[in-house]
Amino acid sequence: MSSSDESSGSETDTDSEEEEDTGLTENQNRLLYMCDLHSDSGRKWIRKPALIVLIYEGIVLNVFDFDYAPQSDLIENRRVWLNISQEGKSDVEFLREEELLAGLQKPTRSYKPVTCYQITKKGIGVVKKISRKDKEIVHELVYMRGSRELLAAEWDGNSYWMESNSGYRRKSTITDTEDVSYVSSAYVPQCLRYGGRPTLSNAHRAHESAVNTNQIRDNLDEVITLNSVSIIVAEYIPFGANQIVQLNNNVGSTERCQGGFISPDVDDAEGGTSMTDDHDLTAVDILDYTLTHHINFEAEIRFHEEGGVVQVETFGVSLNAEGTCFYGMQVEAVMDRIKDNISLDHLARLLVDVQQDSSAIVDSIISEYQRELMQLIFLGDACNRNKVNLIIANEITPHLTAEEYMDKGEYENELKQVIGDTKAAYDISEHDTLIFGAYGLLVCGPNSRHHEPLLCAYLQFITIDIFVQNYFARMWILSSDMATTNKIIDVSESDPTSLNRIRYRICKLARDIIQMDEILGYLLEALEIIEIPPEPPEQAGRSLYERLEISGMRSQLVRRTTDLKKNIAGSQRYLDVLRERAHVVSENKMFELNENLESNSKKLCSLQDYNSEAAHSLYILQVMFAGTLAFDVLDRITGNWTVVNTDWLEPFVENVIKNTPVAFFLFSMAFWALLGYIILKAFETKNWRSQGFITIKQRMHRRIYVEKLRDLLLTKGRGHEERSYDTDAPWAKDQVKKDIVKLTYEEKDAKEWGNTRPKVVIEYDERNQYLLEITMTYNKRIASKNLGLNAQELREKFLGELEQLGIYDVEGEDHSADDLAVDKRIAIEERIQAEEEEGGDDEEGGGGEDKE
Repeated sequence: MSSSDESSGSETDTDSEEEEDTGLTENQNRLLYMCDLHSDSGRKWIRKPALIVLIYEGIVLNVFDFDYAPQSDLIENRRVWLNISQEGKSDVEFLREEELLAGLQKPTRSYKPVTCYQITKKGIGVVKKISRKDKEIVHELVYMRGSRELLAAEWDGNSYWMESNSGYRRKSTITDTEDVSYVSSAYVPQCLRYGGRPTLSNAHRAHESAVNTNQIRDNLDEVITLNSVSIIVAEYIPFGANQIVQLNNNVGSTERCQGGFISPDVDDAEGGTSMTDDHDLTAVDILDYTLTHHINFEAEIRFHEEGGVVQVETFGVSLNAEGTCFYGMQVEAVMDRIKDNISLDHLARLLVDVQQDSSAIVDSIISEYQRELMQLIFLGDACNRNKVNLIIANEITPHLTAEEYMDKGEYENELKQVIGDTKAAYDISEHDTLIFGAYGLLVCGPNSRHHEPLLCAYLQFITIDIFVQNYFARMWILSSDMATTNKIIDVSESDPTSLNRIRYRICKLARDIIQMDEILGYLLEALEIIEIPPEPPEQAGRSLYERLEISGMRSQLVRRTTDLKKNIAGSQRYLDVLRERAHVVSENKMFELNENLESNSKKLCSLQDYNSEAAHSLYILQVMFAGTLAFDVLDRITGNWTVVNTDWLEPFVENVIKNTPVAFFLFSMAFWALLGYIILKAFETKNWRSQGFITIKQRMHRRIYVEKLRDLLLTKGRGHEERSYDTDAPWAKDQVKKDIVKLTYEEKDAKEWGNTRPKVVIEYDERNQYLLEITMTYNKRIASKNLGLNAQELREKFLGELEQLGIYDVEGEDHSADDLAVDKRIAIEERIQAEEEEGGDDEEGGGGEDKE
């Protein structure tokens, strides 16, 4: 617990101290105190994503009086929609400016630095002045109910959870974006049209969105509104002339009856008679097209919406051979706002639908090859890829100068909800305003639609810029994968599972590099053929042309793409080196295997010959030994002192044996036969038992704690031990050496194993700490019928004992933390792709369950 927390609970605090003015707002006081609790008075740092989650949870619990809106963010290489409070982020930045919080930029395995926060000494002094009432309200947010245990925001790959060390777990609803009712019409800028009919309007249906139900959980504070809003969401997808031809065929542009419905589902039985499709369909109506250059069409989304939300959603889609995809929408109404007075809070939630649904539309009509390229760049999560927003409005209320919108306060926070972190704002004319954001731009004014050619040209370059950023991040991940593969090759001699992993990784790396090289070709081609519009003659157009800096963007993108070409060439050469090294590893493994096979073959041949001779000799010796033993017994009986000289036996010997011809010979032969029969019967019994052994071999190849294994073996008693060491020659000092130990013992307690003692052989690499192989031999014919174990029971019992004693080094089984991160990322990609193929599983209901 922090010092500030102790001061809050102290009974010596006076009312005057609690009511002392900190110079901050109520929200800032509570936010600073929450950061103090999580930074433990300067000993820990709280990550920015976790802080955003805590701020959202505080809004839901009425701890903070902030607004929030959905925004796309990147978490562990996966892009998700989060309900982010721009006002909360602004207050955090204010606390940093006042030096109450310190910031730390820390690199991550996803190659995107994360910002961390920690309270400063000055901040601790301010926390002491915060009232007890504010502190107790914050306690309801940060502490588990009924205790003083801090809750932490943890990401599980899909959702955020509020967790405590004692096992409490509650799902956060920060990833549950809210829907609003709206009516829209298709919108395609005239500069993108090549004839064809005009788009249809849904203005006559505007009243349908005026429903009383919505999913918004927050009380929205409207600061800025827009009139007559048009939205264009744009992205770059690798396209070429052939893809455009295929796309026209996919949507039926060349057919007599154009368009129709499209579905994301793949028909696996195209030769059959009928089919069923449970997906929500999208209606497509072609506007105009050229076979190899572009296609424009209307797409009416007919996805099912829950919770009474009404969405009349129609897109104007424009795709071209340069790879730029435009999704346009004219907003006819949002909730009860028809045409005008559109709130930015509502517009932010509408943009989430536009981005998600536009991905679903285009993914249904592009080729499988293009989908694979997108999945490669976006790590299997292409459905949530980031795009750029262009918002055009005839009027903005209140109408201010550009500088007044950049106030670091309520106006700027409101704009951030729809275009991201604001970068700059300009007055391009007396009535028109241009505002740049991290993932979009806003153009407002009565003449804003006159600048569509410039804005669309700018979107073409900015979408390529966003794609190149994702491409470059993927290059870092590719380099990390190659470095990890190189490390696995380095330890291949000590890791018996390395060869299969190396082969799999090299194949995957080769496929990724080939596809990334192809993508680079599409990018360079697009930058060559995209045309830059001429500078407009009017003053407003020239001002906008200057601010957009389109020609400068083109030269920068060409330079960056050329730079990526060098990186890809370097990766290809690195991959060739990895192939050569993998080939050497494979040859070494094969050479070692051949040596072992040759040695074992020689031993088996000599052993077979010896066993064959020994078997014949042993059989003869057994018979002869039986006769010799029989005669020796008789000699002992009939020697110098013999029982036949006794008074009671002498008459029998004289009359029956001595006086009867060949009687003694027959008696000797009979005795020999009897003794031989007994001995052979005993050997048959032993042989019968020897054929009842169960032999279990388990190849482990797992990393272990050798000391724990030794402690286990000490409890088993001494047995046969065999060791094999590698050479210590000077020329071999740089090679990875192995010390193979092979121990044989018998279990002591026969009762635990069904009244027989199994024989166990354990083989392990003592130097590199690997358990290689376990062999168990168990005689089921000696064991009790009721207590005896079968092969499966034997294996589970023995392996369970090893697991219980904790001899496995789980953390060390992967050779590096980089390897763990890559394997985790690959698993996440495969899981996301599997969910997409299954059509998506149902989301967990409710706001999260409490689990103890």
